[in-house]
Amino acid sequence: MSSTASVLLYSSDAGVRAQVRLAVGRRPAPDVPPVGFVECATLSAVLLTLETVPIDACVLDGEAVPAGGMGVCRQIKNEIFQCPPVLLLIGRPQDAWLADWSHADAVITLPPDPVEIAAALATLLRAMR
Repeated sequence: MSSTASVLLYSSDAGVRAQVRLAVGRRPAPDVPPVGFVECATLSAVLLTLETVPIDACVLDGEAVPAGGMGVCRQIKNEIFQCPPVLLLIGRPQDAWLADWSHADAVITLPPDPVEIAAALATLLRAMR
C-alpha cells in the first residue's frame, strides 16, 4: 500500500458518494494512510478502474441503479484477480443475507454513520497491509 490508500467509491447517486466521502474524511483511522477516492458512477467505470488503477479497497452502493452494488460486488469478486476488499452499503439491515451472497468483506447500512464507515474501511485497509 502506498502513502495514500486508493478507495474505489461506486454509486450512481452523486449524493451518496458525497455522504461517503464526508463520513470517511481524509483518514479513517490514525494507523491507516489517508484515503484518496476514485469515484465511479457506472459498472463499466468500476470494471475499467479495477483493471487499470491500483485500488486498495472498494465501497459499493447496494442501492445503485441500474447495476446494484451487491451484483457488482459478486461480479468483481468472481472476475477480478486479487480483487480488493469490498465494503458494501445496503439500504436495509434485512438485506445482510444478500450482502453475504455477494461476497462482501464488510457491510453497513445507509446512510453511512461516520464512526461505523470509518471503522469498517480502516479494518479493510489494515487487512491489505
